Amino acid sequence: MKVPVQPSVNVGIVGHVDHGKTALVFRLTGDKTDRHSEEIRRGISIRLGYADAAFYKCPKCDFPKNYGTSETCKNGHGPAEFLRAVSFVDSPGHETLMATMLSGAAIMNGALLVIAANEPCPQPQTREHLMALNIIGVDKVVIVQNKIDIVDDAQAKKNYDEIEQFVKGTVAEGAPVVPLSAHHDVNVDTLIAQIEETIPSPVLDDKKPPKMFVARSFDVNQPGIPPEKIAGGVLGGSLMQGRLKVKDEIEISPGRQVTSGGKSTWESLTSEVDSLQSGGTARKEVHPGGLVAIRTGLDPSLTKADSLVGRVVGHPGSVPPMVSKITAETHLLERVVGVADDLKVEGIKTNEPLMMSVGTALTVGVVTSARSDSAEMALKIPVVAEPGQRIAISRRIGGKWRLIGYGINK
Repeated sequence: MKVPVQPSVNVGIVGHVDHGKTALVFRLTGDKTDRHSEEIRRGISIRLGYADAAFYKCPKCDFPKNYGTSETCKNGHGPAEFLRAVSFVDSPGHETLMATMLSGAAIMNGALLVIAANEPCPQPQTREHLMALNIIGVDKVVIVQNKIDIVDDAQAKKNYDEIEQFVKGTVAEGAPVVPLSAHHDVNVDTLIAQIEETIPSPVLDDKKPPKMFVARSFDVNQPGIPPEKIAGGVLGGSLMQGRLKVKDEIEISPGRQVTSGGKSTWESLTSEVDSLQSGGTARKEVHPGGLVAIRTGLDPSLTKADSLVGRVVGHPGSVPPMVSKITAETHLLERVVGVADDLKVEGIKTNEPLMMSVGTALTVGVVTSARSDSAEMALKIPVVAEPGQRIAISRRIGGKWRLIGYGINK
């Protein structure tokens, strides 16, 4: 969906697999976020999805029927008032794709927690995704009780009570619960009203040097394209501060691994902004808020298949330094989330590998020193990490990475 202005807020769509997240995004935006061939074949989200919507309010209709995504009133009352543009980040709900969800959570300003009314609550990834929001610090939440069209009143009430019990003591305690059918477009207007009420657009500083977290990267060229028509690689993500303009020089860090004389080092990449897009529209300049895409002068082989996800983009010399070691003040959960069994989180041990989620970057760190409240880790892939930055920590349990807590970078 093309929107009239650059989106000002990123709203995550999180929850268990097959609870209707992608269908909800389609209902709100008209876009199918499952674009990858494997996603279409399997019917699940594998990568982060993204889509934009514009919210409008009819001055003549009663609440909540006055909210919608069309510039004209759906009830025939003429033009509606534009409220704001919103970017949606659709996270995969499958347990093997938790790392992808964590990288998306880094750019979310709020979230819709989608819970299917026809299954007991919580399901494993419902619990894991909510804990991830807790850990990342995403505290503006609206709960979507989806699929109410396939349950009776008693089952819907039982599921609602389960939801209320489940969210006690979390960032979603007290969050509005919107019963909804994405498939039949029931109560979507109420959901939009609750998003407007609950998830404000963040106030971001556009005077600081630009800093963008990369959440997707692409090669947009079709096979067989003539060399003279090849477009440069595309970086997609969210500008956390500052502004970027067409023709700006940019630095991407950590860029790529270079091997010389038997030694491997990481170096930044530099390029120029060839074009900018946000809200489905080409723009000469972008500011913080919403999702943006930068077409660069980079060889598209460098950006294909999300190969630059996790990088940080800024003006040359302004990007925080990349680090290959992290010392973090650690805060561990009491129990492992995302698994059916009730497992206690053991303390961090020297020499164990842990997965670190730093911004949109994912890397494995081997613990070189562990204490009860801190750990030092040598990273397999360097990241850009600033002092005080929050890091999600996952451990390999039963062959899968499971969220066990967070750290504060020292």
